[in-house]
Amino acid sequence: MAHHETLAQRVVDPVLEVVDATVRFPGVTALDEVSFTLLQGQIHALVGENGAGKSSLIKVLTGVYQPDGGEVRYGGQPVRFDDPAAAQRAGISTIYQEVNLVPLMSVARNIFLGREPKRLGLIDYREMNRQAAAVLDRYGIGLDVTAPLRSLGLGVQQMVAVARAVSLDARVVIMDEPTSSLEAKEVETLFRVIRLLHEQGVAVVYVSHRLDELFAICDEVTVLRDGRTVHTGRMGDLTKASLVAAMLGRDLAAAKQRQGTTHREIDETPPVLRVRGLQRTPVLHGIDLDVRPGEVVGLGGLLGAGRSETARAVMGVDPVDRGTVAVDGTEIRRGSPGAAVGAGLVLLPEDRRNEGIIPNLSIRDNIVLAALPRLSRAGVVSDRRADELVSTFMRRLGIRASGPHQKVRELSGGNQQKVMLARWLCLQPKVLILDEPTRGIDVGAKAEIRDLIDELAAQGLGLVLISSELDEVVEGSDRVVVLRDGRIADELAGDVVTEAALLQALAGRAIDLTEAAADG
Repeated sequence: MAHHETLAQRVVDPVLEVVDATVRFPGVTALDEVSFTLLQGQIHALVGENGAGKSSLIKVLTGVYQPDGGEVRYGGQPVRFDDPAAAQRAGISTIYQEVNLVPLMSVARNIFLGREPKRLGLIDYREMNRQAAAVLDRYGIGLDVTAPLRSLGLGVQQMVAVARAVSLDARVVIMDEPTSSLEAKEVETLFRVIRLLHEQGVAVVYVSHRLDELFAICDEVTVLRDGRTVHTGRMGDLTKASLVAAMLGRDLAAAKQRQGTTHREIDETPPVLRVRGLQRTPVLHGIDLDVRPGEVVGLGGLLGAGRSETARAVMGVDPVDRGTVAVDGTEIRRGSPGAAVGAGLVLLPEDRRNEGIIPNLSIRDNIVLAALPRLSRAGVVSDRRADELVSTFMRRLGIRASGPHQKVRELSGGNQQKVMLARWLCLQPKVLILDEPTRGIDVGAKAEIRDLIDELAAQGLGLVLISSELDEVVEGSDRVVVLRDGRIADELAGDVVTEAALLQALAGRAIDLTEAAADG
């Protein structure tokens, strides 16, 4: 990484700074006195898991949000950008994960959109095409600049977005997950562009969840967690394991010393859920997964690893290119959530507000929704059977409410989660997939949900547990399947299911655990 260091040593002026920025929304603090310093010509990684505050920080830098406290400095002076256009005019360009260009227009027109060269009051297409080709050529991107953007692949469109950003004579380029739709060859081209920007003194803020990329291209790193800055320093001073530990809020040395939980040994009964070769390009690559009756299988992985995508593909919610899902040895029709539920497979989704509960309906109506076909005779629902079912599950799950007719929106997060669980459990499923079952609920409710998971496993249900909280996965799972970039990277079972081993697996097998602990 010597190509970075010469410039970093030569230039120490901050080009862009955020000092003690606070951003509040009703009931949530998105940024809590976050500071961030970007030096001229520096390639600075910005990392953190979901909800860490990365997007909020980018929005403060680019004028989408005005901070409630603290300030933004540009070129050493306090500034206030009223909107992203003002930030762009000042020399701060942002390239988002979703390419926000005009598909029907040519490559050249997209690069010069809003500032096309004119001749006699009209767009000078010849000059625009010449300049566009020169910009692309400078960065080694060979393209027909007259081709409409939509005729190009997503990866090439991303490169056009990069070309547009650098053609604006930007002093700062912010790249938000720029490689999410790129092939390996295109990633190399992007890295070449970033290195050229670096040599020209342009500073880059690089947001990515791909650890290999961060270590390959970045000089510095800032880690956010829960809206706070938890680490800033040189990239070369960290290992992958210590970076993962900082993102997840774990102490590596303590994780290594901590004793693992006692995990049940699951006998070799045939799996109740058998997933083979699940492929959904570019998100999932050949996922194999077995879950036995009474077993809790944790899905481990950092942001973007493919955990929720696996759950949704198994359920048939998202389409897949190929692969099979079987429950109790019977293959389920692909892409049909109804067939999955009919076979005994249910999913408690991560986004319960949009995909789970129906807030304006009562507890009773939310619970019996899925069971209506079973409760009806000749299309008429038996109220008595429905009431019995609801009262059984409210008692069994400890749902705290004034009664079954209370609206779900009035309940606490933990009780809303239990209502969703009750809805699926009344179908007597064989496999239950839980995606972030304790997110956004209080400590007491978390403990109750964990106990409930253990109770369901003891009754012979097969469970898949997805959680961003390391201790939850370690303590709650009999076996952990680790995903990385949409592939199964590792599997931990029995006494090996410890926080230290999981941290190591998340970071990549090349990391030595003793070295990882030393970094703590």
